[in-house]
Amino acid sequence: MISTEGLVDFHCHLDLYPDHRAAVQDAEEAGIFTLAVTTTPRAWPRNHELAQATRHVRAALGIHPQLVGERASELALWDEYFSETRYIGEVGLDAGPRFYKSFDLQKQVFEHVLRRCAAAGNKIISVHSVRSAKVVLDHIEAYLPPGQGKIVLHWFTGTKAEAKRAIEMGCYFSVNAAMFNNERHLSMVSALPLERLLTETDGPFTKTNGHPSKPPDVLNVVEALGHLHDLSNHDVISKIKINLRQLLEFH
Repeated sequence: MISTEGLVDFHCHLDLYPDHRAAVQDAEEAGIFTLAVTTTPRAWPRNHELAQATRHVRAALGIHPQLVGERASELALWDEYFSETRYIGEVGLDAGPRFYKSFDLQKQVFEHVLRRCAAAGNKIISVHSVRSAKVVLDHIEAYLPPGQGKIVLHWFTGTKAEAKRAIEMGCYFSVNAAMFNNERHLSMVSALPLERLLTETDGPFTKTNGHPSKPPDVLNVVEALGHLHDLSNHDVISKIKINLRQLLEFH
């Protein structure tokens, strides 16, 4: 059994598990660097409070594109909390059929988020891009100049050409186990350079053995990457840790 110490779960909704405090504590005790993304600014204070008491958990301030339709008024609250964290997420765009009616509003909110991050100059941003990879990349190019922030594309399912564009723009990618079960997504993941990858669960939205995934389940992503690149789990874990360090050292 491989140790969970030193694993990375760069996108997990710890506040959406039945016991938020226990979810944070479990990630901390497992020694897993966990980015606890939020979907609404109202969730920030509690996430911030619980993460502050840990070595391994970091809270990210989000306004989820799927909620923008009903929560855009919380952007002022997002602004209020903005200076309290280096980590921003989950933010981005969703052009799926259920959320397309708010797409113009989503674009306004995402532009605002990117402009604020560009002005701050050191934010690390976990970005959702469902059916909107091109528009997401256009926004990043327009509103977040190179060197003014770092983008991590979470569960990226764009084309290989879009992935190549994102790589050229300096983006990172956080990949989860579900991406290895889809032939098209797997083909895209295999085209991503290992030095731009981070691992994630996106728990509790993904399942592992029929249960909502938890940070330790990120080991399944490590194993899948190992198979893909013919590397041992140890080598993959080492590479992901180096990637995380390089991301965090960016100023």
